[in-house]
Amino acid sequence: MTIEALRDIPVPQAIAAYPLRWRGRIYAIIGLAIVLFVVILVTSVVGSTDIPFFTIVSVMLSKIPFLTIDQTWSNSIEIIIFDIRLPRILLAALVGAALSVAGTTYQGLFRNPLADPYLIGVAQGAGLGAIIGFMLPSVLQITGVPILAFIGAVMAVAVVYMVARVGRSLPMTTLILAGVALGAFLQSISSYLMLASGDRLHGIISWLLGTLSLTTWDQVTTVTPYIIIGIVIIYLYARPLNVMQLDEEQAQQLGINVEKVKLILLAAATLITAAAVSFCGIIGFVGLIIPHAVRLIWGPDHRFLLPLAAISGAIFLILADTAARTIMAPTEIPVGAITAFFGAPFFLYLLRQKKRAIF
Repeated sequence: MTIEALRDIPVPQAIAAYPLRWRGRIYAIIGLAIVLFVVILVTSVVGSTDIPFFTIVSVMLSKIPFLTIDQTWSNSIEIIIFDIRLPRILLAALVGAALSVAGTTYQGLFRNPLADPYLIGVAQGAGLGAIIGFMLPSVLQITGVPILAFIGAVMAVAVVYMVARVGRSLPMTTLILAGVALGAFLQSISSYLMLASGDRLHGIISWLLGTLSLTTWDQVTTVTPYIIIGIVIIYLYARPLNVMQLDEEQAQQLGINVEKVKLILLAAATLITAAAVSFCGIIGFVGLIIPHAVRLIWGPDHRFLLPLAAISGAIFLILADTAARTIMAPTEIPVGAITAFFGAPFFLYLLRQKKRAIF
């Protein structure tokens, strides 16, 4: 299916008739993008070393070509901003955007607001790969942990896909059940390896809880292409995803190759989730609460829902990570604990709403 064909797919009436007009959603995207930029600047100020806001702005502006600004700050301040804080903030933004877009995609595919990026074994596969990485010699851990976590996540979803596939179709219920079964199996292996890890258990637990500490520019530049390409691919299939909210048979009648679309979206969502967790560990609830909250405010049209969720997820995780590194400074709380603090009550709220809808 070509890009031109995707544009010609009709939008379901329930989505097209949503009371908030498209112009308002575009304004919302622009507004959130401005908020994201402001949040990046403001959170760059927060840390164990106090740096005035306008000093940070001056340091950043000094890096713009052909713009001359007199240096009134020390080299140590520039190192703190560009080598410590800024890469961490940008990685948090990328991971938040990736998990939110992946969660939006899974919720759309499964037509269930309780779906999240780790639904079909990504977390368990990444966790097992990371634990194996921590068991390597110390000199190999820096590169081994993210690489093995990424491989583990992708392989876990590949196995789930092969198990769940029936002929040329991919039943969503079977996919979920296969993911739960494989996830339990991988979790049992991970538990055994954790017990046998000895003094490396602390690092393993810290990774599993999610952390953005010791982030470097190499990590940001490595993750960025995977996340950007994955998000772009998902967005190109926003219209088919809209139509599939009605019924797969109706979508098929409208000319959508449903099985192909499901495979592409699952692969892209898995790619960005695996890339996100490979360096920062398993950060829960971002891909659950952000897509649902955005859907409640701006509607279910994935053409706008996806970019809104990406920006909102980036803002949320930047703020959560800032709280994680400042609340108990100099001790750092795993960012996964912060997201769980906000996400668990919201998850219980979704369960309650789902129960009311059923009964």
